[in-house]
Amino acid sequence: MNRIGVYLAHPRPGSFNHALFEAVVDELRGRGCEVRAHDLCEEGFEPLLTAAETGTVAAARTATDRQLALHRAEVATLDGLVLIHPNWWGMPPAVLVGWVQRVLVPGVAYKLGTADGEPAGLLRAGRALVLNTSDTPEAREHAEFGDPLERIWAACVLPYVGVHEVRRTVFRTVTDSSPEQRAAWLRQAREQAAALAG
Repeated sequence: MNRIGVYLAHPRPGSFNHALFEAVVDELRGRGCEVRAHDLCEEGFEPLLTAAETGTVAAARTATDRQLALHRAEVATLDGLVLIHPNWWGMPPAVLVGWVQRVLVPGVAYKLGTADGEPAGLLRAGRALVLNTSDTPEAREHAEFGDPLERIWAACVLPYVGVHEVRRTVFRTVTDSSPEQRAAWLRQAREQAAALAG
């Protein structure tokens, strides 16, 4: 059985990101996956990195915060990841950035011999699906900004921790989209979740 972690980072209930989250979780469970679904904002995940958590080489200390300890232990057991969030200023929302910084730590998600060395990814989740929403037209996103979310996930974060198969889809533009367009996007998200489940 595939164990998939699905992480939502959007603070507003009823957002299209929430609809994507619900569709993906439903699709994965319908295909027999064991799904660990996390609405990070609803759970109140604390994104603020503490001074004690800033190391990059030595294995992270055991988390005393129960929620953080749960996320660290859980992510190490996953076969796949789904990350769902909007594009805000070319970045994920702060709660997801904090989740990356506090959960994907040395000794849990990667091992690094020296600060300038090459990391060894420790996660067993070799594949990930990233679903983004945006109000920036695709041509402008690439021409003016260089699609920073693609760099963040497919180059900077996920390969570093051992996730080398990264599929990403951007649904745009969301604010002025029709109900029919959103329904089509939700079908597409389900299809991609099904592909992730294998």
